Amino acid sequence: MRVAIAGAGAVGRSIAGELLENGHEVLLIDKAPTAISVERVPQAEWLLADACEITSLDEAALQRCNVVIAATGDDKVNLVVSLLAKTEYGVPRVVARVNNPKNEWLFNEAWGVDVAVSTPRLMSALVEEAVSVGDLVRLLRFSHGDANLVELTLPPESAMAGTAVGDVAWPQDTSLVTIIRGSRVLTPSPEETLEAGDELLFVATQAREEQLEDLLSVRRGPNES
Repeated sequence: MRVAIAGAGAVGRSIAGELLENGHEVLLIDKAPTAISVERVPQAEWLLADACEITSLDEAALQRCNVVIAATGDDKVNLVVSLLAKTEYGVPRVVARVNNPKNEWLFNEAWGVDVAVSTPRLMSALVEEAVSVGDLVRLLRFSHGDANLVELTLPPESAMAGTAVGDVAWPQDTSLVTIIRGSRVLTPSPEETLEAGDELLFVATQAREEQLEDLLSVRRGPNES
């Protein structure tokens, strides 16, 4: 897979390093000469150019990329890069970094963004995820279909503890993606039984999040249906 990353700062270089380790081709683009540090990520391709200019993106052959990541520290730049990547070059997957949470509403399909990653929101979500049991935590927002990646740690008092995945009446527009149980990552087959303490990852629409949380967090009394 070929990936272009606009922004060769600490964030961009870290992403590049991870992708290279996983066997992908990576192109780092930055207009600041001081950001071009080939020795830090020698396996990557480097391009000194303004990623907001069509001529630069032509030089980067963006049409050959499977993914473009807009990872600069400037939200305006990330939006422009995302829009150009999607509309001018037809890049299948565009991921954009959101620096200011107030700008999150802009990072959507209209601007060519498939996945928006808000660093402040992600950090707060990870803190919540680490300390919350029974509360739904939103980890990541997907632009298409108003879907989010959400997590819930199943509490001991949940009515669903001990229930097989296939026997749960999951809300519409939700999908259980994986179960994390201790150090294991489990595929949620219909026969797999939910256990207290399981970290459950879902893709769900925002409209169904409250319903999903109620289903998993509340133990019904003997007179409740």
